[in-house]
Amino acid sequence: MVTTVTERLVTRDGARPATRSRRGPSPVMVIPALVFFAVFALIPLVGVLVLSFMSWDGLGTPTWAGIDNWLRTLSSPETGNAAWLSFVVMIASWLIQAPISLLLGVFTAGRQRYRAVLSVLYFLPLVFSAAAVAIAFKSLLDPNFGLGSALGLDILAQNWLGDPKLALGVVLFVIAWSFIPFHTLLYQAGVKQIPVSLYEAAMIDGASVMRRFWAITIPQLRYTIVTSSTLMLVGSLTYFDLIYVLTAGGPGNATRILPLDMYLVGFRSFDMGRASVIAVILVAVGLTLSLILNRMSGASRMESQMEGA
Repeated sequence: MVTTVTERLVTRDGARPATRSRRGPSPVMVIPALVFFAVFALIPLVGVLVLSFMSWDGLGTPTWAGIDNWLRTLSSPETGNAAWLSFVVMIASWLIQAPISLLLGVFTAGRQRYRAVLSVLYFLPLVFSAAAVAIAFKSLLDPNFGLGSALGLDILAQNWLGDPKLALGVVLFVIAWSFIPFHTLLYQAGVKQIPVSLYEAAMIDGASVMRRFWAITIPQLRYTIVTSSTLMLVGSLTYFDLIYVLTAGGPGNATRILPLDMYLVGFRSFDMGRASVIAVILVAVGLTLSLILNRMSGASRMESQMEGA
C-alpha cells in the first residue's frame, strides 16, 4: 500500500514551513507479480472452468456439453466416494499431524544441544520427494520381501497396501511421516519468537510447565496454528503423487481421493470435461476452506502478540 509521509521543513529566516510529500513504493512494482499470477493461475483456472462445460477426450475438438458433465460427475458413485475419502483424509490428517507437529515444534525449540541434533533427524523427510517416500514404504510394507519378512515378525508381514481395511490407514501414516517435519518447523520458528520474559515472569509466579504451555505458548502461537492448520487442510486436497505411487487409488477404490479421481477420469477414461469439473470443485472447496479459517480465526487482523513483553 502506498503511504504518504509529510515532512515540515522550517527555514532559518522564519519563513512558513514547507510541506513535502514523500511516497512509498510505486504500485507499478507489483505489476510483474500480477502478470505472473494471471498467466499461470487465473487464465488456466478460467480455461478449466470453461472446459468443465465441454466434451473432450484430450485429442479431438472440444464440443459444448453444457451442464451434462456436472450432472454426471455429481451423480457418479466413484466421485462421491472419492469426495468422502478426501474429507476423511483431510480431518484425519489434521487430527494426526497438528498435535504431533505442535509438540515436536515446542520440543525442538529448546536450547539444549541434543534437541538441535534430534531436530535435524526430524526434518530429514523434508529432503525426500513424495515419489521416493512412496516407493520406499511400498517396498518396506511388501508382505513377501518387506520389513516384516526380513525381521520374521508376522504382525508386520501383513498385506498392508492390498487390504482395503488397512490401506487408508497406511496412507495416512505415510502422509503424516512426510509432512509433520514441515509443520514442526513452522511451530519451532513460532516458539522461538515468543519473548523469554513471559516465561520468566510466569516462573516467578510459580506457574508449572503445563500452565506455561497452555497460558503462554498456545495463545502466542495462535496465528501459527491457523497457518499450519490451513496448510494441512487445504493441502490434503492436493495429495496425488504419494498416493498414486503408493496405492494408485487401490485396492479397489479404498484410497481413491478426489485428486486421484480427477487424474483417472481425465487420463484413464479420457473424459477431460468431467476431470475439469472435479478440478473446479477442488479449487472451490480449497478457497472456501481457507477463507472460512481465516475469518473465524481473526488472523486477517494480525494483532500484535507481544503485549506485555
